[in-house]
Amino acid sequence: MDIKINLKIFIIAIIFYITKQIEMYALIMFFAIIHELGHLICGLVLGLKPKALKIMPLGISVQFKIKPEAYNKRVGKSNMLSVKKAIISLAGPITNFLIAIISYVFCNLKQIELIIYANILLGIFNLLPIYPLDGGRCIKNILRICCGNKISMIYINKISNITLILLTAMTSILILYYKNIAIAFIVCYLWGVIIIENKKFDSKMKVYKTIENYDKKHLIKT
Repeated sequence: MDIKINLKIFIIAIIFYITKQIEMYALIMFFAIIHELGHLICGLVLGLKPKALKIMPLGISVQFKIKPEAYNKRVGKSNMLSVKKAIISLAGPITNFLIAIISYVFCNLKQIELIIYANILLGIFNLLPIYPLDGGRCIKNILRICCGNKISMIYINKISNITLILLTAMTSILILYYKNIAIAFIVCYLWGVIIIENKKFDSKMKVYKTIENYDKKHLIKT
């Protein structure tokens, strides 16, 4: 399994250190690993094999090998692979919420409050309907089953952009109130991710348009 490290992780770590929140960042990254184990175990249970591990500024991502036969079993306008991907996407946040619940029920130590907070924060953050976060991935795969690949990409692109605009407006108020620059950098990081995804989306739409134009010309000639 390939392991890749995004060098921006060091920049984010420095920012959290400057804002005196390096302990929280270390805790979040630790539970991000546990979060990803949830994805990994779920993927293994569903019969997928890990291909690569990416260490990113706000977490870790596991990529799975896809067998050609996985595309053969149809489900709605997609296939069983979309169902598996949706389930795997939810496994990570569910793992964080379970850790928070177990910590709350069985532990009475004051330090546990930080663990509960970190896991709830990770769970909610990853469930945001922004692709490629877990929430965005899950919605995209559900839409793919209901509407097909092209429509699912169009919808999740719009949902991601609208969600991030609303999130930016909300966090701007929090930044002014708490004067926490770390929140601003997290939002900036998400905007960087969205800009990259928007470029990918535009490229894919151009491919679809080219194919559709070719099909129209071909139909006219025949």
